[in-house]
Amino acid sequence: MLVALPSSIAYGVAVYSLLGADYVARGVLAGILGAIALGLITAAVGGAPRLISAPSAPAAAVLASLIGESVGGARGAAAPDRLVVELMLLALLAGSLQSVYGLLGGGRLIKYIPYQVVSGYLSAVGVMIVLSQLPKFLGLANGVSLGAGVASPALWQWPAVIVGGATIASVLLAPKLTKAVPAPIIGLFAGVGVYFLAALWRPELLQLEHNTLVIGPVGGGVSAIVASATGPWSTVAGIQWADLKALAVPALTLSVLLSVDTLKTCVVVDTLTRSRHHSNRTLLGQGAGNFASALIGGMPGSGTMGATLVNLEGGGRTRLSGLIEGVCVLGAFLVFGSGIAWVPVAALAGILLVVAARMFDWGSFQLLRQTSTMLDFCVIATVVIVAVASNLIAAAGAGVALAIVLFIREQILGSVIRRKVSGDNISSKQHRLPAEQDLLQRHGAQTTVCELQGSLFFGTTDQLFNELEHDLKRCRYLILDLRRVRSVDFTAAHMLEQFEAMLSERDGFLIFSRLPANLPSGQNLEAYFTHVGVMHATNNVRTFETLDDALQWVEDRVLAVEQRAPAGEDAPLALAEFDLVREFEADQTLAALAACAVERSFAAGETIFKAGDAGDELFLIRRGIVRIVLPITAGNYHNLASFGRGDFFGEMAFLDHDARSADAVATTATDLFGISRVRFNEVSRSNPKVGVKTFGRLARALAIRLRHTDAEVRALYES
Repeated sequence: MLVALPSSIAYGVAVYSLLGADYVARGVLAGILGAIALGLITAAVGGAPRLISAPSAPAAAVLASLIGESVGGARGAAAPDRLVVELMLLALLAGSLQSVYGLLGGGRLIKYIPYQVVSGYLSAVGVMIVLSQLPKFLGLANGVSLGAGVASPALWQWPAVIVGGATIASVLLAPKLTKAVPAPIIGLFAGVGVYFLAALWRPELLQLEHNTLVIGPVGGGVSAIVASATGPWSTVAGIQWADLKALAVPALTLSVLLSVDTLKTCVVVDTLTRSRHHSNRTLLGQGAGNFASALIGGMPGSGTMGATLVNLEGGGRTRLSGLIEGVCVLGAFLVFGSGIAWVPVAALAGILLVVAARMFDWGSFQLLRQTSTMLDFCVIATVVIVAVASNLIAAAGAGVALAIVLFIREQILGSVIRRKVSGDNISSKQHRLPAEQDLLQRHGAQTTVCELQGSLFFGTTDQLFNELEHDLKRCRYLILDLRRVRSVDFTAAHMLEQFEAMLSERDGFLIFSRLPANLPSGQNLEAYFTHVGVMHATNNVRTFETLDDALQWVEDRVLAVEQRAPAGEDAPLALAEFDLVREFEADQTLAALAACAVERSFAAGETIFKAGDAGDELFLIRRGIVRIVLPITAGNYHNLASFGRGDFFGEMAFLDHDARSADAVATTATDLFGISRVRFNEVSRSNPKVGVKTFGRLARALAIRLRHTDAEVRALYES
């Protein structure tokens, strides 16, 4: 309470004194009532048990900005009593919005406001507090501008300067002397003490009437609370719908600022206590507290860092500590209400000047040291300048606009291409014969595979085009893997149409793989491409479920164009036609090996063997395609490889006599030669050349496969 109460009074005075000297006491009362309502309600309802809520600097800045617009004529001069009602309505709207944020789960979203914007807001609030409190610190008379007053020391009231200076010095030095008593209390008592010492030389300072250096009569007791809660509402009938619309943007700004300020304090407390607050319930509690405060004529506020940390250090662990703080504020007001009249205005200004200096983000100037962070500093500086030159409401608009700029900048700076690789450095899991591999290697430059990521929108399309422009001029097949894409806009879709048109000129194809069925926005990407014209039936566009399927389609097409029959479409091979048994006929070993081979046939979709099965056969594919898949839990599987006509599989069990490690499934109607290891051993014993040559050819084929895999892994890391 000793930390929260002086600041609450100071914020109330900072706002209501703009309405005239007659409203200073009203500001004191608003600050005290706000501390009471927020202390009691937020502690009882909120989701952060250790949090202490009270009127705060962001609330004072926004309310002061609204009064400044009216007094300055921006919305037309309004009567002070009418402005008091508008301030109460503004607080009601802000509290209601905070409750809505909590109900809609906005507690997590508000945390994602860019730090540069938050820093700019808080720094702007600090600057605005300095500008509003310097006249009170110097004791300038009403009507004297700050610039003229600072430039003319003759206009200063030196008792105010001395009292304010003593308060600032005491607040700054107090933590070095003792931590038992909060620094603002020591500063406040120091300011009051210096004021009465100055009265020894200036007896007129002991007069309350017409004394602008002190708060003046405030009143106390229950009657003052009742009067504050009921009095202003008598003029509410004069509020028009246009006035409420004018309060909408300030209310939105105030609700966001107070929510961010509260959640920032909660995060600090969580770090210190290794706990977690309930952000949505915290916003509900803050909204209810600000709503209740407005109903009784109090200032709105937020979870305050200083009072919360003092509460934590003093042993506060539950929401009961917050309730006790609110009760203590109420008790202090009822008992000592009349004594508040003698609090010097300059002492409150001194406390707020220290608060303002601590709110300003001095570390932001470090951003000027590097070119990469200068834009971040410009964002902070822009928010501060707009807030000071205009108001916090305009700064809110600037902050939102700059947040969008920051987002676009990050999207542009980060490449949307996760990996780009040429076709000669990547292949499908369809194993090809050496001759086919050589042919695909020679024509690999015809294919470009590009894995995209992030957002494809107007800010990244030019970057993507520049990075693919060279490839589009030489390749015939552009495969775009879209699994990691988060969003696509119309500009990006139009660019993809351009890609397809450029490829079609060379009878090429634009190929999409792994199109997300539902983007985070809920958009179906394939349906969207069809709707905007990217995937017309007349276009050279293809889509595949997996990248491997896309690669296999391109490889088959390249082989077909180069007059090589795609795997699986010719008549079954004879044993002598397999590359594995090449040169076996020269020394009569082919006939011996043929004695081991048994013809097998499988329908499309039929399982040849399953993982865990006992087996020792080496299979040679005469016709068809066989897919090797690794079973995973819950019925899922991972596609390891595919083998086509002229290739072989099952060599692991054939070599080590162990159980099968994966499933083999016939993708199409398949004819095989099965060579049993048991029968093979019998033949090898009588004809050793069969074993020597077979194992030699197996070793060579496996070495080729491994080298090919090495090349793909190297390309993966280098791309």
